[in-house]
Amino acid sequence: MTFGPPPSPFTASADTARTARRRRTRLLGSVAAAVVAALCAGAGLLAYATEDDPTPGDTKSAAAPQHPDDVRETVEKRPRTISGRMAFRFSVDDVGPGEHTEMPGLWATKTILAKGINRTLAGYEIGQDVTLGDEAWRVRLDGPICGTTHHVTADGRTAVLFRADSGEQALCDHVAFLDLDTGRKLWQKALPSTGAPHYAETLPSVTLTRGTVAVTWSKGSSAYAMSSGEELWRKRRTDGCRDTGSAGGKALLIRDTCVVRKTLDYTFRIRSVDPRTGEVRWTYDVTKGVRNVYLMSSEPAVLGTAAGDVNITDLITLDENGDYRATISLGNGTYVADCASQTNVNTIDDCPSVVVGDGQVFLESREDPDQTAEANSNWIIGFDVETGKTTKKFESGHNQLLHPLRMSGDQLLAYRESTDNIRPYGLVSIDPRSGRETPYYYFGLPIEATILATPKLVDIRVQNGRLFFGARVATGPDDGQEKKWVWLVLGIEAVRPGT
Repeated sequence: MTFGPPPSPFTASADTARTARRRRTRLLGSVAAAVVAALCAGAGLLAYATEDDPTPGDTKSAAAPQHPDDVRETVEKRPRTISGRMAFRFSVDDVGPGEHTEMPGLWATKTILAKGINRTLAGYEIGQDVTLGDEAWRVRLDGPICGTTHHVTADGRTAVLFRADSGEQALCDHVAFLDLDTGRKLWQKALPSTGAPHYAETLPSVTLTRGTVAVTWSKGSSAYAMSSGEELWRKRRTDGCRDTGSAGGKALLIRDTCVVRKTLDYTFRIRSVDPRTGEVRWTYDVTKGVRNVYLMSSEPAVLGTAAGDVNITDLITLDENGDYRATISLGNGTYVADCASQTNVNTIDDCPSVVVGDGQVFLESREDPDQTAEANSNWIIGFDVETGKTTKKFESGHNQLLHPLRMSGDQLLAYRESTDNIRPYGLVSIDPRSGRETPYYYFGLPIEATILATPKLVDIRVQNGRLFFGARVATGPDDGQEKKWVWLVLGIEAVRPGT
């Protein structure tokens, strides 16, 4: 398998496409201003800004100073143009029949795009059309990556879980902490042994909160100092419950799964834990009969519960003491709350279709839930965390879908997905208070790249003004077919970034 870009409208010429397989090339393709203006006019979006709109964006939001050990919370600057261009591409051009490579994790800093590839973490310079061997750095672990966190520290560090070796029975029992800019592995630790056979193991989870890397490992939880890897505390379960996932960020929550001996059923409990000592601050018992619980946010605490089914049916908000606040119903599937991960079933705090911030929970509706629109469409709606009542509704418009991504200060960043590949794709911000939508940039995609821009199939990140789409797996064609190329990561930026 070699890595390199296939010919596409993004490349300068066929010669450039062929040359990119052998050496690095600077990305030359961009969405021309006139084309973007025409696309925006067709989608009814031109009124938001002009090509050289000098008006500063998101003036109400300002990046608060952060300690290097804080979990990163950046405020994105509005670009000086609404034209988007490709900032990065990583593709595989000869995936053979039957090949299947796990690609867990996607992280970005100002200069580096990092990707997990089976047992390797690879960092690539942004602004490149990369091929095999173009890595700025490469870290090969003892075994395949088996757990990730989407959290990154303010100075660009993150943690991953990996198996002891490549054997089929190898346990997921190691954690590593790495610098994403340099690729330096700062430390790694072996997790405590649970004494259970491989088939009985529950996959551990890893998350970050200030100064602490926290790991749950079924029979208990551990926390390690970011600075040194020193174990801060270890709590082993002796009450018949298991630690089955955690959520980080501004606080640390741990999910307990407890078996009811008489019925062999199980219940869930959420604990808020002091990340430096392991002491429990508060406990919330989830109603019996819930089949699963996810953690959308640690502060404020927002839980996703699946009642009677595997799909999330309700969100529950808690106050700072862990007391019940409100329930937000997903309306029998009207709204989407996805937390599933293809690489780690216990990553319970990575829920890309749910964003919590500015005192609200933002959800997207499923595509045309009322089946009344003449074209593909959906909307984002806000719910007040204290009351559970709706606030504002943000429509996608025809032949586009609107997906919440993350908060940028007090603004909501959202991705506009084109469903007809005629209207533009785009990155926008939405003011939750006024409802005003502000474009960051719009862009087009060649047909072969559209699969990578489908949120349910990929990881999406926004960092330093760039929008990244990363595949979770690289899968080859069916047996008997020819090798194929696969897009793995695509990055978009504005032609004229903000300053």
